[in-house]
Amino acid sequence: MTTARGRLRRLAIDTRPLAYPAYRRLWLGQGVSFLGFQVTSVAVPVQVYDMTKSSLWVGVLGFVNLVPLIVFGLWGGAVADHMDRRRLLFLSSCVMWAATLLLLVQALLGIESLALIMGVVAIQAMGFAVASPTRGAITPRLVDGPLVPAANTLNFTASTFGMLAGPLFAGVLLAHWHYAAAYALDAVLFTVVLYAALRLPPIPPLGDTTGSPGLRSVFDGLRYLGTQPVLLMSFVVDIIAMAVAMPRALFPEVAETRFGGEGAVGYLFAAIAIGAFLGGLSSGWIGRVHRQGIALVVAIAVWGLAVAAAGLSGSLWLAVVLLAVGGAADLVSSVFRQSMLQTYAPDRMRGRLQGVFTVVVAGGPRLGDVRAGATASVAGATASWVGGGLACAVLVVIAGFAVPALLRYDTRTAETVPAESEATESGPAAAASMEN
Repeated sequence: MTTARGRLRRLAIDTRPLAYPAYRRLWLGQGVSFLGFQVTSVAVPVQVYDMTKSSLWVGVLGFVNLVPLIVFGLWGGAVADHMDRRRLLFLSSCVMWAATLLLLVQALLGIESLALIMGVVAIQAMGFAVASPTRGAITPRLVDGPLVPAANTLNFTASTFGMLAGPLFAGVLLAHWHYAAAYALDAVLFTVVLYAALRLPPIPPLGDTTGSPGLRSVFDGLRYLGTQPVLLMSFVVDIIAMAVAMPRALFPEVAETRFGGEGAVGYLFAAIAIGAFLGGLSSGWIGRVHRQGIALVVAIAVWGLAVAAAGLSGSLWLAVVLLAVGGAADLVSSVFRQSMLQTYAPDRMRGRLQGVFTVVVAGGPRLGDVRAGATASVAGATASWVGGGLACAVLVVIAGFAVPALLRYDTRTAETVPAESEATESGPAAAASMEN
């Protein structure tokens, strides 16, 4: 019995970072608000499909999100390396909240303007593109270095809970009420992250912050990334995973034509998150994996194959199970990529590299939306879905062998970049001082 309990504890998610008050507040605020954000993320494409009856227009939403994510993600990361990150997180979160309120107003007034929805989605993407790298740069300042992978696992697990529960809430709300109910729920829940950001202590960047957060600062971060092949390839394989295999833009069409309507769309949108959430709860082993490069490639290959198999399923529940397997693999790859980045990069570069991370992580699925929608308009939804998953599995293996440094990456022998004076300004002492 004791041995069985010990094994379960080794598998269970590591919650030690929650002992740090500042991190705990930020984690809770982000988790609650992300649930509402995911409700809106389902309501918007369903509303667009309802207005246009076209998966291509749903895919265009991905492009509308992508451009602000690229521009403001890179710029926002540079700003996070030059100003107080607590203030920047609060301001960018306010932009996202305002966009949600605009979506609520248009739904209440029954405007149903495609151009207006696209414009508001672009504004929301601007706020997200700045808030996400800022939050990523904050996390290593709130917990000790050895706990960064555990903190990232908690972050991703909370996010995937939102991705799981949000679409399910959206499915119920859209089936029984109006789009306004979905946007209203998002607006209310988002206030929690605003409170969490206000309760953070000042978090100025460490190291040299001379100069301005302009194009030169962005290019400095990109040049630094170019000298780190392991980090660079971790971004490349994630682009392959999301841009090539993500079938999200096809969910409204497949739910209507294959699985019986809007009630099914919530399950499809939630399926990937179900697997990621369950994977997070049983993620205690992740911190003990040292050959993270190989693990990253394997996880993305599993993701692609699971997506392809789900696209062939004629049963909603089998599709959900297979997408959940892919979601668990995606969580594993996400934790490894984020942990590599946060432990390798010095604080003075962390915001900019987190900006690149945001562009890749958030922009990749939007590229996938465009690819899936465009391919479906030519070859059909099934060919777009299944072909993307198979292509992802093949391409990520090729990419891994093309850059052996990624496959050789081992946390026991990897050389990390010194983080200047971070040791004196983060960790238990700093976290304890943030209690009040």
